[in-house]
Amino acid sequence: MRWFSVGLWLCCVATIGYAQEQTGQQDVTVFVGTYTTAGSQGIYTLNFDPGTGELKHTGDPVFLPNPSFLRMHPKKPVLYAVSEVRDFEGKQTGSVAAYACDSGADTLTLLNQVDSAGGSPCHLAVDSTGSSLVVANYSSGTVASFKIQDDGSLSEAVSVMQHEGSSINETRQEAPHAHSVMISADNRFVYAADLGTDKVMIYRFDPKSAELTPASSPPVDLEPGSGPRHLVINTEGDGVYVLNELASTITLLERNGETGSLAVLQTMNTLPEGFEGTNGTAEILLHPSGKSIYASNRGHDSIAMFKVVGCTGRLESQGHISTGGEVPRNFNIVPGGNWLLAANQKTNNIVVFRIDPEFGQLENSGQSISVPAPVCLCFTER
Repeated sequence: MRWFSVGLWLCCVATIGYAQEQTGQQDVTVFVGTYTTAGSQGIYTLNFDPGTGELKHTGDPVFLPNPSFLRMHPKKPVLYAVSEVRDFEGKQTGSVAAYACDSGADTLTLLNQVDSAGGSPCHLAVDSTGSSLVVANYSSGTVASFKIQDDGSLSEAVSVMQHEGSSINETRQEAPHAHSVMISADNRFVYAADLGTDKVMIYRFDPKSAELTPASSPPVDLEPGSGPRHLVINTEGDGVYVLNELASTITLLERNGETGSLAVLQTMNTLPEGFEGTNGTAEILLHPSGKSIYASNRGHDSIAMFKVVGCTGRLESQGHISTGGEVPRNFNIVPGGNWLLAANQKTNNIVVFRIDPEFGQLENSGQSISVPAPVCLCFTER
């Protein structure tokens, strides 16, 4: 297991690198994706002051139906947004839009909008070179890839991969439901969490052509009824953390960097012992230091905090903190790693948390801002 044999060295390098790379007091632009079916106006723009933790509204909202997930281009001032619908231009699909950001990042200008090659697109990823984009389409159970043009605009779909199957939850798992996509750091593989089939699919990926092909390694099967939703890759090792929405668990998978294959190592509950209410998880993130994992609970309305133990990748619970609202669908860590913002969909607020620099635990700063139906947060430094 290569991850464990070199894990201690990698952990030390990651921790030192993180300490050296933290940003100063530069303000951060926060783009907020929302559900327009709940009365919002689309994509909102906020300013975050990392010196004080204050959030302010800036600019005007940009209308796009249900921009429920956002990502920045890694090298260009371009924002990408899904439109989580099933009726784009008379077809039973959603769309993906590309927006140019002005120098102050307060204004978004549409570059183009393309068919997402499936219904209800809910997640996207951009490769580290900024050459290609991959989208998960929930209702159709498809994963599609797109070329990114020189100006940041998108091509039509290059590859469309159709998932097949179902699982034991007759309401939520009657068909495949691709819920998220993640690209490996070396740009060789795409991993897709499918809530409907309880599988993590594995694809070979060519970022230059944006072509997806099935990997030689088979999908990994998770516990029936678990409902894998989002996942994150530990780039300093070979660990993949999968957040299971229906079971309220995190599954740690060991990844073979050569073949892309996955194997189950550990499963942890995201809820405190004794909780008996209804819950569904939403977002999972790895702190840039590599030392902490966070996951949001909708129902318990909390963020579960975990310590990444000794570079083995295994998790230890560090408790829970209320998100200061209801239905925390998404949260994100501000560049620099000192702050976390949690978007509470039902109570229309975004709450600011401090991150303990040594142990990674969260503290409510007492600051928040109102945004209608916030469901995704994306950052760019001003």
